[in-house]
Amino acid sequence: MIVEVATLEQIMKELKIIQSEIEIELSEDIQQAIDRGNYCSAMLARTGKLLADAKIHKDRKLNSEVVTNLKKIIALPATTGNKFIDSLCHDENYIVNWCERVNRSCTHQLDWCRTLISKAKAEMQAFNPQ
Repeated sequence: MIVEVATLEQIMKELKIIQSEIEIELSEDIQQAIDRGNYCSAMLARTGKLLADAKIHKDRKLNSEVVTNLKKIIALPATTGNKFIDSLCHDENYIVNWCERVNRSCTHQLDWCRTLISKAKAEMQAFNPQ
């Protein structure tokens, strides 16, 4: 199975769009909660894919940079070497971290939407007993 990997530019572009959407404050309007829940559900899947793509880019850069800088890395103490290696992939690390945060934000917002919908359902049942 061949899966197309998004470029770093494509990942950043999508993250900006998703980030701006999830920064919109959610009211307690149930229809808005349902709409946001649907959006966040879809974005959970999408940000998961973006995260996987970002990690592929990071791994590729890491492999390339380690080979290029192997003599420098070997001369350093282990903890310093690890920090040096991380610094070689700072852009990729940033995108991976951003993907993780946006994915987690979608998860939290989806939980909040479920809470609002459950609250509305309980209120409706309390005021309209059958």
